Amino acid sequence: MSKKIEVLGTGCAKCHQLEDRAKNAVKELGIEADFVKVTDIKSFAKYQVMMTPALVIDGVVKAAGKIPEIEQIKEWLK
Repeated sequence: MSKKIEVLGTGCAKCHQLEDRAKNAVKELGIEADFVKVTDIKSFAKYQVMMTPALVIDGVVKAAGKIPEIEQIKEWLK
């Protein structure tokens, strides 16, 4: 079953870094995931996210305002 991974952010360097880490975590686990970039600030409110970048996995906010390590992202994806 494919995971839905959303990266919330305005497109800054940290947003790209978070997306890269999430993609690496997916690759290392050998799972399938659909990535969605959410850049609309109004959409952030839907998740009650006030700081970016944020990582949302299957509709659940896992991190906001920081870039978690790949190992942590892998744990969330399991």
